[in-house]
Amino acid sequence: MSEHVTPPLVLIPESAPFSADQRSWLSGYFAALLGPAVEGATAIGAGEVPGGPVLADNGDAPWHDPSIAINERMDMARERSEPQKLMAAMAQQDCGQCGYNCADYANAIFLKSEERLNLCQPGGKETLRMLKKLEEEFGAGGGAAKAPATDGEAAPRKEAALGPLGFCRENPVEATFVSRTRLNAPGGEKETWHIEIDLTDTPIEYVVGDSLGLFPANAPALVDAVIAELGARPERIIGGKTLRQALLTDYALGPAPDGLYQLLSLLTSGPARKKAQALAAGEDPDGDAAFLDVLGALHKFPGARPDAEVFLESLDELQPRLYSISSSPKADPGRVSLTVDAVRYNHRSRLRLGVASTHLGERLPETTTVKVYLQKAHGFALPDDLSKDVIMCGPGTGIAPFRAFLRERAATQAPGRNWLFYGHQRQASDFFYKDELNRLKDDKVLTRLSLAWSRDGTEKTYVQDRMRENGAELWKWLEGGAHFYVCGDAKRMAKDVERALIDVAAEHGGKNPDEAVAYLAALKKAGRYQADVY
Repeated sequence: MSEHVTPPLVLIPESAPFSADQRSWLSGYFAALLGPAVEGATAIGAGEVPGGPVLADNGDAPWHDPSIAINERMDMARERSEPQKLMAAMAQQDCGQCGYNCADYANAIFLKSEERLNLCQPGGKETLRMLKKLEEEFGAGGGAAKAPATDGEAAPRKEAALGPLGFCRENPVEATFVSRTRLNAPGGEKETWHIEIDLTDTPIEYVVGDSLGLFPANAPALVDAVIAELGARPERIIGGKTLRQALLTDYALGPAPDGLYQLLSLLTSGPARKKAQALAAGEDPDGDAAFLDVLGALHKFPGARPDAEVFLESLDELQPRLYSISSSPKADPGRVSLTVDAVRYNHRSRLRLGVASTHLGERLPETTTVKVYLQKAHGFALPDDLSKDVIMCGPGTGIAPFRAFLRERAATQAPGRNWLFYGHQRQASDFFYKDELNRLKDDKVLTRLSLAWSRDGTEKTYVQDRMRENGAELWKWLEGGAHFYVCGDAKRMAKDVERALIDVAAEHGGKNPDEAVAYLAALKKAGRYQADVY
């Protein structure tokens, strides 16, 4: 009798945005992690685990909208399966910062192949708390069963296999930071930088629409302030690193985590202890929880000074940050560029800094290396047919992928027309890539450029206003088969752009409200409306 050979599982579908080698590796990786729980499955995020509930799926998720508040999303998923409830707790941006999309991250948690609950960077503590709550509600019956231990001994924890070098957050590469150029002219209220990174000695190959993940370091002044507040020695060795080095590169010093408040509650008493317990539970007893970073939490409880090693255990891991790529490999071989707002603001006489943005904008010396990886885009790419028209809407740093699109269209001599809606605060100081965009207009690459400045003049004008003003022409482009793209703020700007498109369909397409909404939904389903939001 011939031996029966089971065909290999295909967990990553061919439509996924990976090369054949990457799909093969990922399928094997997930098959090894998930084992018998997914026997017979065809793709992560689809169908059912045999004998278990329906897994989360982006195609069946009415809550999959980043503008919907988490409580509303959880209510919408109230009668759904456990994996779908986990998905509803995510930030719904499919940004890739967690290393998955929202549905796949939820399924990985449910199937016990992912133990980390704090990877959803946009969801922050809100998502983390909900995931913990759901895991507690599910109890021992939730998720796929773990492999049983043998001989009465606990099974050793298996180290997660590394993904393709340079193509996942677990296996980054070192690239050379080349330069930073200030994009704002004098007088601007913001500080935005054009960042250049050399990929020559890395395996990373990207296409326009992809993002670059970057591992930042905390500001040394903040690290030193935290160590001083602890009363600890910066050179103390913990886990093979000095306390200072660990705080610089390994731990998040932004919003104070619940674990830190729990630790501080054990070191205080009376009203202070109750206050720390309330903060750990997600409450806001003094109305300042949104502004409390790790140093702020230590300041708030001056009598509680934990041991440095225990303190580190209470902190979250410093997560990589994703940035939309603003270059084209065809126009900029061996290089990748980013468009980055440096985040700075004052709160109660303390200067607060965005970790990665100021790391790139001021602290990282030129010609030094930085750890990076490529995050492939999920459904955000130029049309394969170069003759298709392209409409792009990207205010502020949302212009990043569209600069890449335009450079790509110029390099490929794509015959399709290109229309960019761009806006910011003031034309004099905030017209990013002005000379380059004007050259693209002169070269007939950029067919139309519609600008909106919110702080010039008495009335604020935004990109969605320009869309309505140009509604008749915009409708002609859409009816002619144009693809529409938006990049920027998920909760406000992107929703305003969607409403403007619905208004254009109603006014210039003669559609009633329901038909106009359905028109936008049809564009999304056909892949002609794509968003890169954060």
